[in-house]
Amino acid sequence: MYWQLFASFWKIGTFTIGGGYVMIPLMEKEVVERRKWLSQEEFLDQLALSQAMPGVFAVNMATAIGYRQGGWFGIVCAVAGNILMPIALILLLAIFFRHFRDNVIVERIFMGLRPAVVALIAAPVFNMAKRAQVSWRNVWIPVGSALLIWLLGVSPIWVILAAAAGGLLYGFLKGRKEGSR
Repeated sequence: MYWQLFASFWKIGTFTIGGGYVMIPLMEKEVVERRKWLSQEEFLDQLALSQAMPGVFAVNMATAIGYRQGGWFGIVCAVAGNILMPIALILLLAIFFRHFRDNVIVERIFMGLRPAVVALIAAPVFNMAKRAQVSWRNVWIPVGSALLIWLLGVSPIWVILAAAAGGLLYGFLKGRKEGSR
């Protein structure tokens, strides 16, 4: 089990370039479909929780899944597998980039990569929205939240607290309505 945790998260950390959100499709395939460590619903719940927690979300996911599968040593295996290759690659890139940071061609390459990274992040967001049953009736919630943070500079903490309060109120009102039937 420990070797499987290390190998699975090493693969996730090694072959997803572009940051944590780009890892979501590969992590989902490995954890839900291939290893069956989590159900689809558990994966989405853990993903939401890992994003809400402080720290790097991919490490938060590795921590939660590692603990669930193998206790404390499972955490060590999953997190080590998840971070070893990215750390090595970042160190190599830092050494390389230091010598070429003022090169116009390198600068243009990085500018060209930006749209690809946006697409790599957008694709899992849309897939998760489908699975979380975000529809045209309730799409205003994530769109409104993003606009509040981006345009008005509202702290994400206030948006999260307002969303939690709204969810509780909705659940309470829905429960009262069903109880009166």
